[in-house]
Amino acid sequence: MQIFQWINNEILKMNWLSNIVKLLVEKVFGLSVSDRIGGSIHFFIYDTIKIFILLSVLIFLISYIQSYFPPERTKKILGRIKGVKGNILGALLGTITPFCSCSSIPIFIGFTSAGLPLGITFSFLISSPLVDLASLLILMSFFGVKIAIAYVIVGLILAVIGGTIIDKLNMESYVQGYVREIESPDIEPVELTKKERISYGKEQVKEIIQRVWLYVIIGVGIGAAIHNWIPQSAIEKVIGGNNPFAVIVATLVGIPMYADIFGTLPIAEALFGKGVGIGTVLSFMMAVTALSLPSMIMLGKVVKPKLLAIFVTIVSIGIMIIGYLFNAFSFIFI
Repeated sequence: MQIFQWINNEILKMNWLSNIVKLLVEKVFGLSVSDRIGGSIHFFIYDTIKIFILLSVLIFLISYIQSYFPPERTKKILGRIKGVKGNILGALLGTITPFCSCSSIPIFIGFTSAGLPLGITFSFLISSPLVDLASLLILMSFFGVKIAIAYVIVGLILAVIGGTIIDKLNMESYVQGYVREIESPDIEPVELTKKERISYGKEQVKEIIQRVWLYVIIGVGIGAAIHNWIPQSAIEKVIGGNNPFAVIVATLVGIPMYADIFGTLPIAEALFGKGVGIGTVLSFMMAVTALSLPSMIMLGKVVKPKLLAIFVTIVSIGIMIIGYLFNAFSFIFI
């Protein structure tokens, strides 16, 4: 048990890094981390470095695993299984694919043009930005093992249920015609060498860091401001436990934003530190990652308005239900 505690504190939470940054703030800058300015600087430097270290390591490892599942191979795997089993497999495969909703949509188009059942492709589309192995480990570093595992489980359940509902509604005719007309050649995936997989992992680290670094910096900056400058009473009034609509507000606020889970985590951490319910915090994170406005605009080019509206409604209601359930049973996780 002690070894797991050490791993959580020193590897995931990086308490050693927090102590180093604290010394930097106090000895070099001459500020106290208990003051607003010193606390903000500590939060910003510590969270930024921690996220980029975790991101680099995890993206490399996951990209290495992902190299065994190119889109061609994934299409073949998904094409063999129908029904709820297919939705479950689609959701699980989403955990080892791109880290934001916008980069998931081209793969979604490829799956749809290949003739895969619509429900399976939507299960993939929901889980891909929402749940991945990197988010599991990074959530552990912020909120602990119980919350991280529960988040992944409910995210996968939402993806399976969402895809199943869309499948039962027989919405195939609401996919834009050009998507079905795209040729999907049956290309045999090239087997990579170990050196090529390592090279692929490094390239993915560089590409994804370049794509998300700004959102991480902005997220950490907002988190530092919330953590040290916005009064707890003001936050509690808007999305605190006494507001029965807090989960709904958090979900609706999250939808227009664009970031991945790495950019929203510092904000979520700060809100949680201010006493916001864990369910409200997770609803905000899920809305940002799964239903960001840019990704919905992109998806609107692929499916017709009715299907887009049904997708957004299903995912939004699912996120809100998850938020209220987490708040109701928060004593289990905290």
